Amino acid sequence: MNSTTATRSSFSPLQLADRSLTWQVAAVVLGTLFLALSSYVEVPMVPVPMTMQTFAVAMVGALYGWRLGGITIVTWLLEGALGLPVLAGGAGGAAHFAGPTAGYLFAFPIAGAIVGWLAERGWNGKKPVLAFVAALAGNLACLLLGGAWLAAMIGLEQAFIHGVAPFLVGAALKSALGAAILFAWHRGTTGKSQH
Repeated sequence: MNSTTATRSSFSPLQLADRSLTWQVAAVVLGTLFLALSSYVEVPMVPVPMTMQTFAVAMVGALYGWRLGGITIVTWLLEGALGLPVLAGGAGGAAHFAGPTAGYLFAFPIAGAIVGWLAERGWNGKKPVLAFVAALAGNLACLLLGGAWLAAMIGLEQAFIHGVAPFLVGAALKSALGAAILFAWHRGTTGKSQH
């Protein structure tokens, strides 16, 4: 194993890349549960509700890496498309993948992969400022892609007013929260390993 591979496999305290397939499948199941629970933390807004989904997507990417994180997020979206109550406010069904929120849903795996890819390159709990920037990049990717989809439905100005602008402060706060958690987790695990 070269130093680059060693660095990438140890980017997260979970070290899922080094674990068995059974562990990784269990991580996907737990990750989809975490994503579903984040969907229930909701501030109703029209046409797009504010939830903790982008926070959870960024955390899954940061902890799982871009591949397993992406698989986990896609699995969660498939659960939602099949009608399980795992989307915003406990919603489910294929109709959500054609309505105003569809762009955000399709952006989630991309956002998680961006955060995971950056985390694997050192933008993680070891460097909280970079972890914040990585999470913010994922959040902004969601807003950009989700806003673009919404613009096709209601026009660019209305999409920005209703589907982007109200979420910018939340994106920064959720990114800061994620970076703080990753930093605390990193400090906790490295502190234990030194004893």
